Amino acid sequence: MADTSLDLTLDAARLTAQLVDFPSVSGTEQPLADAIETALRALPHLTVDRYGNNIVARTHLGRPERVVLAGHIDTVPIAGNVPSRLDEDGVLWGCGTCDMKSGVAVQLRIAATVPAPNRDLTFVFYDNEEVAADLNGLRHIAEAHPDWLRGDFAVLLEPSDGQVEGGCQGTLRVLLRTKGERAHSARGWMGDNAIHAAAPVLARLASYQPRRPVIDGLEYREGLHAVGISGGVAGNVIPDECTVTVNFRYAPDRTEEDALAHVREVFADCGVAEFVVDDHSPGALPGLSHPAAAAFIEAVGGTPQPKFGWTDVSRFSALGIPAVNYGPGNPLLAHKRDERVETAKILAAEERLRAWLTA
Repeated sequence: MADTSLDLTLDAARLTAQLVDFPSVSGTEQPLADAIETALRALPHLTVDRYGNNIVARTHLGRPERVVLAGHIDTVPIAGNVPSRLDEDGVLWGCGTCDMKSGVAVQLRIAATVPAPNRDLTFVFYDNEEVAADLNGLRHIAEAHPDWLRGDFAVLLEPSDGQVEGGCQGTLRVLLRTKGERAHSARGWMGDNAIHAAAPVLARLASYQPRRPVIDGLEYREGLHAVGISGGVAGNVIPDECTVTVNFRYAPDRTEEDALAHVREVFADCGVAEFVVDDHSPGALPGLSHPAAAAFIEAVGGTPQPKFGWTDVSRFSALGIPAVNYGPGNPLLAHKRDERVETAKILAAEERLRAWLTA
């Protein structure tokens, strides 16, 4: 029978391998959540709470500041890349090595080896980050138990290649539907082709010029892209409906309302019959001027970068908690079949966080 326990005495690199070998594709996280809960309950300096497959562990030392260290325990579907593999160059390969079991390993190691940190700590391990926003475990905790997430500053250990990444982009996905009239393709003039009617939408996307605003010294790049198109009935039928799926990645100086209004304006005269919001999560401002953020940046070093993509720092921002992304994985390798992480960067992240929390 396979071992279903976690060994928190392993260093963060070896613990990452153990986590990768513990499959947890979105929706199947319960065994890993069970193992994390069991491992954390064995640590006397922590109180542990569970909500669904989400685990929250906290110190209660009466420190004047509380820091939240958070990470999701799910991965994208496995692509023949489990179990993990360590090569001769010290690179660990496998699903989740980068996004983000290396970050989770660092969290677990800090939980196990820093019993008396200079700040009170809250560790959050949550499910379903890689799927639709309504399933997100951090969202569920924030809605049901917001007191569990109370803090002055948060670090989300998403892959950032060992650099501090401030804020995150918002993401809006909309379905743009055009309508037509079915007809036999041999008598196409009797119908109205909905796929052809989508041409103005595609032309507008091709000519779109995105903004590149600078916020807190960080330059964000927006993007408006077609990420899917569907239509057609049969090989001899003029289609009466076509759907173009569009994703808008927007800078955190836009609100959700501003982003939606902008996309509506872009396609206002493109003959869209239906405009449907399919998914929407707001961005988060960098907040790098907050004293806790400034202290963290000084401790871990490097030059802060903007976060291209959406992460759950947005949820902390909504709770009034400034947050940054900081993890050992390279975000360019996330979700790839050849996903991997340098073990040296995992160990460096562990040591930098430990130094910050024990100085």
